[in-house]
Amino acid sequence: MNLLNAMTPELNETFIETAKVLNGHQKRLFMARVVNSLGRGGMSFAQKELGWNEGAIRKGKHELRTGIECLDAMNLRGRKKAEEQLPKLLDDIKEIVDSQSQTDATFQTNRLYTRLSANEVRKQLILQKGYQDKELPTAKTIGNKLNHLGYHLKPVVKSKPKKKFQKQMRSLSG
Repeated sequence: MNLLNAMTPELNETFIETAKVLNGHQKRLFMARVVNSLGRGGMSFAQKELGWNEGAIRKGKHELRTGIECLDAMNLRGRKKAEEQLPKLLDDIKEIVDSQSQTDATFQTNRLYTRLSANEVRKQLILQKGYQDKELPTAKTIGNKLNHLGYHLKPVVKSKPKKKFQKQMRSLSG
């Protein structure tokens, strides 16, 4: 019996919402069972009307048929950390920044302050350590690495805005 003729908008919505709350293996099994229940043309119906991915349905049908769960390898996705791509990066950053660092003047914290900005550290990595511009992470990432290593940008006192005082005007009657 082909269930395609019995499909209603409410049933479509139920299938879509159910698939949204499931993940990975369970979602693929659900999709495969629905497609199998729909019979001939169920795969194209599921793609067009339910918005399901053909590859996920095929993998689910395979898992259903064999009983073997396919691993997703989610942990292998995404961008690797900068220090994984450039193993010496953190040591090189430390070497550059240590010469320009000082401890907290009040000795209330163990923080190290540096006068170098993240942009300047990035420039020094290129000049002193021979890194290529394209292989280095952005200045923002280097700033995050500096903070992670315990360095903090020291605010320069000269750059604080001066208070604006109104000039005393001489009075005309005096």
